[in-house]
Order: sequence, then C-alpha cells, then structure tokens
Amino acid sequence: MRNLRIVFMGTPDFAVETLKAIVEAEYNVVGVITAPDRPAGRGRKLQQSAVKKYAMEQDLPVLQPTNLKSEEFLKELKGLEANLQVVVAFRMLPDVVWKLPEYGTFNLHASLLPQYRGAAPINWALINGEKTTGVSTFFIDDKIDTGEMILQEEVTIDATEDAGSLHDKLMETGAALVVKTLQLIKKGPVKTEPQKESRDLKTAHKLTRDNTKINWHLPLDEIYNFIRGLSPYPAAWTSMVNGDNELTAKIFRVEKELKDHDLEIGKIIQVEKEVKIPVKEGFIKLKEIQLPGKRKMEVKDLLNGYNFFPNAKVL
Repeated sequence: MRNLRIVFMGTPDFAVETLKAIVEAEYNVVGVITAPDRPAGRGRKLQQSAVKKYAMEQDLPVLQPTNLKSEEFLKELKGLEANLQVVVAFRMLPDVVWKLPEYGTFNLHASLLPQYRGAAPINWALINGEKTTGVSTFFIDDKIDTGEMILQEEVTIDATEDAGSLHDKLMETGAALVVKTLQLIKKGPVKTEPQKESRDLKTAHKLTRDNTKINWHLPLDEIYNFIRGLSPYPAAWTSMVNGDNELTAKIFRVEKELKDHDLEIGKIIQVEKEVKIPVKEGFIKLKEIQLPGKRKMEVKDLLNGYNFFPNAKVL
C-alpha cells in the first residue's frame, strides 16, 4: 500500500464536496491550493473561496498563488512533499506543477469524457438535451481534459432538471468517485485508458453574454433546454420591449406547452397571472424572471405591480 500525501486544488462549492469526502475518508491532505481572495459585493470586501473556508475550518495549510509558475509558489508546493495532486474545478496547470508529484495529478470533470471537455460541461449537457451525463477522473496531461481515463460514473438527467440541481447531483457523485480513485492509486499503479477520439464530440465552451441569449425562433424543446441549462447561473437572458421601454430580462424557470398556434413568435401574452410566449410548436410559460433593478421573482408575484403592454415582445 502506498502512503499518500495529497495536495488538493480547487475553488468553488463543487470542489468543497470532494475535499470534504477526502478528509472524511481520512486521507492525508498536506496542503490546499485555491484562488486568491477576491473583492465581491457592494462593499467590495475580500471574499475567501469556498474551498479556502472549508480548508481553514479543517486546519489544512492553504496556498493562494496568483502565478502558478512563480518560484515562490513552486518552492512552497515542493515543500509540502506531496506525492499526489487532486484537482477539482481549478485552473489549467503548467507542466511544472502537474508533473511534480510521484504518483501524478488527476482531475475530476463533470462529464463522461471525452464528451463535453471544457469550462461548462453541466450547462451544455442540459442545453443539448442529453438524457445522461456523469463524472470522470483522469490523469492530467498538457492539453485540456484529454488525459488518460481512470474511472467514470453515469448520472441520469431528469426531464425538469436545471443546472443547479444537476450540479449538486454531479458534485456528490464526483466526490465519491474521487475517493474510489484514491483507493485505486493507494493500492499501486493504476490501469488507465486513453480517451477515445471521434468526430461527434461535443464541447463545453465557456459561457459568455453572447452565447447565453435566448433565440426565440428555435423549436420549443430547444428553448426550454437552453433556459434550464443556464439556471440558476449564469441565467439565460433576452431583450424585451414593453411599451416605450426596451430592457434586458434574465429568465430562470419556465414551463413548456406543446400546442399549434398562428401567433407571432416572441409576442408576450399576459392573461391574468400567467405570461407566455409563442414559439415554434407551442408556448414558453414564464415562471421566474428578473427585470432590471428588481430581484429574481415568481412571475405571478411580479404581476402584482407590473404589467405587460399589448405591444410587449421578446427579441
């Protein structure tokens, strides 16, 4: 049996669950690498990452490098004398970092690799209407999400799942998979498999303002999947005309209604406490949105003090 000395690298909530699982399985975590504290909120106070908060609660040594190639950081990292590095939701590592430990550096990725390599695998699996996704562990190499596979586990995507609920599912499944991966590595050299390349690989591009805008001329199911795939973060958005105002709205939750109609696509129809938008093959019913200067709210609550004019439409 190998005596593992682990350095963990990660930043957001998704990574905390894995670090917690490693600690609770009583593995020896000799250090934690996470992002520097960043100003956030109206007061621009420095905020610690979710991983840092948990690591400090557990009295684990924490390093927060701004430059992963700096001599100072590399000296500190070597001083931890780790023989294995575990990476979850962190940044791309330079060769000098991932090649450092004797037993390698492995990563947890929230997809069934090689599908959905990239920054936003959870969102794109939903946007593309997948019925299943999963988590993978693999040894890091010099490209993004291409290293030799260790383990995978499949997860079913429910029909009404959004990115938030799928995130939580994959977070828990991924944490357990990392512990299984550690068990294998502890026993000795791990049998790995190269990722199978093919022409039909789907990628998980970084989400930007440009690729999160709703196209109301797509079919009903594609719009529905797009909105749930971006909820609650970063949220699908649309331009909206209401009376003399053109504004931007974020849309978090909708329902779909399959129904023939001959109405103008994008017209906003308000009937009492319901708002729906005609699209190809049916209607998108708005359930939770956020207008400029307002908090996120249920549409039925919004309509207590807000109305859509007859000319209202989404663009």
